[in-house]
Amino acid sequence: MRTSTPPAPGPSDPTAAVRRDRAAVVCGVGGYVPPRVVTNDELSRFMDTSDEWIRKRTGISRRHFADPGQATSDLAAEAGRRALESAGVDTVDAVVVTTTTPDRSCPATAPLVATKLGLEGVAAFDVSAVCTGFVYGLASAAGLIATGVAERVLLIGADTYSAILDMEDRTNAIIFGDGAGAVVLRAGHADEPGAVGHFDLGSDGSGEELIMVAAGGSRQRKSPGDVSRQDEHFSMRGKEVYRHAVHRMSASARAALELGGWKAEEVDHLVPHQANIRILHTVAEELGLPKERCVSNIGSVGNTGAASIPLALVDAVGDGTVKAGDRILLTAFGGGLTWGACLLRWPSLPPVRPSHDNGGTPA
Repeated sequence: MRTSTPPAPGPSDPTAAVRRDRAAVVCGVGGYVPPRVVTNDELSRFMDTSDEWIRKRTGISRRHFADPGQATSDLAAEAGRRALESAGVDTVDAVVVTTTTPDRSCPATAPLVATKLGLEGVAAFDVSAVCTGFVYGLASAAGLIATGVAERVLLIGADTYSAILDMEDRTNAIIFGDGAGAVVLRAGHADEPGAVGHFDLGSDGSGEELIMVAAGGSRQRKSPGDVSRQDEHFSMRGKEVYRHAVHRMSASARAALELGGWKAEEVDHLVPHQANIRILHTVAEELGLPKERCVSNIGSVGNTGAASIPLALVDAVGDGTVKAGDRILLTAFGGGLTWGACLLRWPSLPPVRPSHDNGGTPA
């Protein structure tokens, strides 16, 4: 699905004032990773791996794991609180949480996050698109604003992968970490800095088995003795996923660039889903971009799923890599299979608190 700025409505359309110029504009960002740091050396103490092996194949040196009793809603609420502070606001009209690891299979996590933030009564819902979740959530939040349903939306990508990993699975356990990243979007105009637009979204359900947790849903229900260890944990077919990820992220990015009328060389920063450093650099190469323009924090946080793009943005803005006026290209690929990309020009924001600053108290 490709979306661009909608055509202007006719003069007799009563929603003309809403539809003609409205766009979702980024006005605040925040990120949070739990305090516990898990290094490659720590993993090598109980699995057949090493720091060198992990770094060479993934680019990851460490990641953060939530403490026992710390859930996705806790990470999401802290990132959301920081984004609200960044935006200088204490209320929104809607909270959207995109996650693969909700607190519970029912109900959704977003209403609880809203309550933790003192936002009782606002619209709140989850988006499930695995590692493409933030881009899908961004499109959903932008739609709420563009149609006049909301003036301001808090979008949070949050995942606690440590809750679904099999720590005896060397292939996948070394890749993932826990964290949350958030943005506040306000109603604005399509031509102002921070405006989100020109989305390309897609899916292919025939590839669902490439990235999945097999048991626990209505297809394969969890019953004592009926579920294997492998089926109740996260699994991913790395080699096949690699090929799909490179192709889908590159193609989706090109489609978004075409919709926005941007040339690849005009992109200041590619901010891809932080899947694997080799995937990131290959996507940049496919787009004709030097790898120096590829924003990445995977070395210090790992693959944080739906949180990876906003966390990468928070860290890049915080260290001065991303500056006001820069042209940003986001692209992601995840289970489903799903993929997506979008464009935005970065706005001027107050100094951003680093995601690894744990001076605050999690919700």
